[in-house]
Amino acid sequence: MNFKIEKKLANTLGRVGILSTPHGDILTPAFVTVGTKATVKSLTPEAVSGAGAQVVLANTYHLFLQPGDEVVAKAGGLGKFMNWSGPTMTDSGGFQVFSLGAAYGKDISKVVKITDPSLMIPERFDDSDAPRLAKIGNDGVSFKSHLDGSIHYITPEKSIQIQHNLGADIIFAFDECTSPAEEIKYQEEALSRTHAWAKRSLEEHIKLEEAKNFLPPLRQGEDRGGVLNQHPLPTSPLAKGEEKFPQALFGIVQGGREEDLRKKSAQIISEMEVDGKKFDGFGIGGSFAKEDMATAVKWCNEILPEEKPRHLLGIGEPEDLFMGIENGVDLFDCVIPTRLGRNGTIYTKTGKISITNTKFREDFTPIEADCECYTCKNYTKAYIAHLFHGKEMLAGTLASTHNLHFIVSLVANIRQSILDDKFEEFKDEFLNMYKA
Repeated sequence: MNFKIEKKLANTLGRVGILSTPHGDILTPAFVTVGTKATVKSLTPEAVSGAGAQVVLANTYHLFLQPGDEVVAKAGGLGKFMNWSGPTMTDSGGFQVFSLGAAYGKDISKVVKITDPSLMIPERFDDSDAPRLAKIGNDGVSFKSHLDGSIHYITPEKSIQIQHNLGADIIFAFDECTSPAEEIKYQEEALSRTHAWAKRSLEEHIKLEEAKNFLPPLRQGEDRGGVLNQHPLPTSPLAKGEEKFPQALFGIVQGGREEDLRKKSAQIISEMEVDGKKFDGFGIGGSFAKEDMATAVKWCNEILPEEKPRHLLGIGEPEDLFMGIENGVDLFDCVIPTRLGRNGTIYTKTGKISITNTKFREDFTPIEADCECYTCKNYTKAYIAHLFHGKEMLAGTLASTHNLHFIVSLVANIRQSILDDKFEEFKDEFLNMYKA
């Protein structure tokens, strides 16, 4: 993996770059499409590509449970398995630990309102009858499968082993996500655990890369300088003709909404080193409070090394994309375009619309007249509304196609505006028209 900065956004941390992977270049900033179970819900890989998506991220937790990471490995890796030829990523499973554990049964997502007292999470490590599916210890996490109730235990080493089997171009260290409403004492405990798990993830990754002959053992006095992918790709064929390739490992910065914890985490993760090897890039994790997300991101990116890529995990609303890019984010992933699409909520330049509203039943115009997506070029709002009212599967496909194209194109247009020295004008024009 190689990351090259092409241009910087004046007076900010923002930049335009090219992230090169074994399966192609990613023009950054870029929106990463989420394909949780090795599929982008309701869309074929061809439709995902047609919408402009460059890279797909799959979920370690879900693929571990079904069909199993070893099955994916036998298929030749994630890309081969799902028929996606472009770059791929997998998360560590850390957010699922949060959503199945402390946040289970609570309406907590990646973005919360910090002032809502119902989001406080006092219970930890108890043996109550709370319907949590995951429990966290210093060595790892025990959890009950949401599919069949089977018990599993995930450690940092296990997470990395699973991700090596899945075979994505970019993988993430195992971490513990916390709510921004969590008390400071637990934030500190969780952060210490995340840092310890990051080091163990890096150690396991190096061991597995050495076993694949991508990282030959260090000679005495040798220093890799944090560069993973200097070794040529092997030519020996594997299962189904697929070739193994070096994987890039990103460390994750946590710390909630506390400035000192965020900065401490960014410093520790950016400097973390094992046998001369550092992380190849960085994820910024956590469940964020909407009102201070920008501040938390800026704290991290002011410290993280400029020459390496940064990924803001789980964030993807239009206004948040502008915020992240200004503050030095290169990659975003979020399920929201397809999740909204499947439920009949559609992005437009003036804000979201609910296509099931009565006013659209006889509206024979496209969602947006100047949109180049497959849906807008071929279908009307009346037809899409009809599909939703009739509970037809095609409804979610057409709405998701438009939504994904809308978000991917927005980030691509932001990128171009930076190259053209028109970022502020584009941002003001878009946000003045768009009503969240």
